Amino acid sequence: MPKKYSIPVHPAPPRQYPVGKYTTIEFRENCAGSCRKCVKKECVYGIFKDNYLHMSAMEDPEYLYTCNSCFRCVQECTKGIFSRAINPEYRIIGDDYWTPHIINRTWYQAQTGSIPVSGAGYGGPFTGKGFDSMWTDMSEIVRPTRDGIHGREYINTSIELSKRSLRLAFTGDGALATQVPEILEIPIPILFNQPDFGLIAPGVLLSMVRAAHDLGTLIFMETGEITREMAPYAEALIPRLASGSVPENEDLIRACRMVEIRHSPGLEADIRAAKAINPGLFIAVGLDLKKDAARTALEIARLDVDTLHFYADSHGREQEPEKARFLRGAIRDIHLILIENALRLKVNLVFSGGIAMAEHVAKAVICGADGVAVDNTLLISLECRMCGRCTQGLSCPAALEEVEPDFGSKRITNLISAWRNQLLEVMGAMGLREARRLRGEVGRSMWFEDLEKNHFGPIFGERKVAY
Repeated sequence: MPKKYSIPVHPAPPRQYPVGKYTTIEFRENCAGSCRKCVKKECVYGIFKDNYLHMSAMEDPEYLYTCNSCFRCVQECTKGIFSRAINPEYRIIGDDYWTPHIINRTWYQAQTGSIPVSGAGYGGPFTGKGFDSMWTDMSEIVRPTRDGIHGREYINTSIELSKRSLRLAFTGDGALATQVPEILEIPIPILFNQPDFGLIAPGVLLSMVRAAHDLGTLIFMETGEITREMAPYAEALIPRLASGSVPENEDLIRACRMVEIRHSPGLEADIRAAKAINPGLFIAVGLDLKKDAARTALEIARLDVDTLHFYADSHGREQEPEKARFLRGAIRDIHLILIENALRLKVNLVFSGGIAMAEHVAKAVICGADGVAVDNTLLISLECRMCGRCTQGLSCPAALEEVEPDFGSKRITNLISAWRNQLLEVMGAMGLREARRLRGEVGRSMWFEDLEKNHFGPIFGERKVAY
């Protein structure tokens, strides 16, 4: 039996003090100091221990993101000296998609490798845009043996990135007559993608490459950013080749298992040239996610390619000037058109852009993706605040230019470990033991607009809402 895949976690405390959401304000002059069982000592997260250190140095206490919002101190203090507060700095990090909540939770997972838990529960809206209007079916959660992390049944999260034979032929004695293509398999449905935002320092890139190698996954990278220090991790690299650039990247093509060729009129010639250099090479084709993406995918799927990689914008929408759709609908359209033309099993679909949370991985696969590629999330795991200062030529508050590969690779590995554990929990609650079985399983999901139309629409009337 093959060894069970697991991701080791190593705590990686932040270099900079993180921007926390909640804190408790103390009116210390009302504290009698005589409580035998002070609530500060009972805090299971130990945040008041750090506050004591700030007090002894005559400093204001920091906003600690380790606070899990249980507010036990607020409720149980007999003198009532505590009150809840939200850090004003927390409100201004990120943007309307890469929200402070997403950034804060990503930091926590990158530090600990643990799934974030909020003691105060969820007080937000019932639904939202994009993936937030889609829920997964948890009907099998009553079966403890299917528990993703602790259960007895092994759940496989592997996917292939190589093409598959559509038909198999056998000889008279039952032997396989079809030449089966070589398989490229990765143990998680998550790849990395070099971000096009932020301060991409050498230490940042090397952290991403090392983490991809350690996890057994792959990273899409610009050829100009691949350095000699990355040579030991060549099997984790997917160089992104521009149209007509195959001859000048001959050494890279020989060293790597897969390359991505940009979609262009000369695509077929580029594929043949790359295969001539490395006959066993796996080919991915990179395309912008646009309205005609489904038709384009149908054309390319008939070529000698293994994977189609679609790039959405940073907010998970089509790269269109007007009426851009979110990933959810675009993935579904591409998946279905390939099924209708009996080509879906031949090629693999990977989508990047806007994959910000662990739940986005499972939901993208349910819509029809084989896997996703994360980009800005990798930067956030290295303490990026998505503030955009670097785009204006200003200094980075997270000092990303100082990131060391040992530290950075640990943070990224911890994050992916937490994400995989969440995927295991979702699949276990669905009763699935194969990530490949999850692909396109929309029957195991609920979409808010469908529920509203079919169940609430006849009662309250239809509303037109953009999802």
